[in-house]
Amino acid sequence: MTEHLDALARALPRILDGLLITIELTLGGAAVALAVAVALGLLVRTHNLLIRGAARVVIEFFRGTSLLVQLFFLFFVLPLPPFYLEIEPVAVGIIGLGLNYGAYGAEVVRGSIGAVPREQWEATTALSMTKFQRMTRVIFPQAWALMIPSLNNLLIQLLKGTAVVYLITIVDLTAELNKLRIETDVFFAYSLGLVLYFALAWLLSTGMNALEHRATRRLGRGPARRIRRRARAEVGA
Repeated sequence: MTEHLDALARALPRILDGLLITIELTLGGAAVALAVAVALGLLVRTHNLLIRGAARVVIEFFRGTSLLVQLFFLFFVLPLPPFYLEIEPVAVGIIGLGLNYGAYGAEVVRGSIGAVPREQWEATTALSMTKFQRMTRVIFPQAWALMIPSLNNLLIQLLKGTAVVYLITIVDLTAELNKLRIETDVFFAYSLGLVLYFALAWLLSTGMNALEHRATRRLGRGPARRIRRRARAEVGA
């Protein structure tokens, strides 16, 4: 065990570097995924058949193909003719993760917007709001509170999906754990990996839960509002 701890001490700077790369991939991929999810989720709800169909094709393509193959295509195929697009490995990882999980997130956005009560839509019409005002001021804030739990699940899956990017030469946490395995053993290296990934997932979930509480409070659904409503009801009784 002492030998394993000595090996871990020597590898710790590399593991921290790999951890930072994993965090960068997760946060960058999440930002791209959110933008893609909102854009595609709104486009599939448009009345224009051509736009709606194109958005649906993009969603089904990225949901129906392997993340690993998508990463390989971006990294190995795009630099070749006729594309000639050479992208840095970390950028490839962020784009690949963002497109893949953004396609799944688009369905979350679409479903959450559709779950907003019909009365809310009718109220915006009665107030003569424009489509932009209707979506930004009334519909999307309510849909946002509904979609956060599902987006939280996708964020955790995205974190775990970063483990495959080392196959396109990115030295992330998983790649460093593989090196540590050679210096120690399988149980020690991958047990450490489980702990580190769990810690990252817990931090992300905690942040998303706080975001959900904030979103519900802004809509008047938080615990403080419920307590006040209950108190007013008791006084009235």
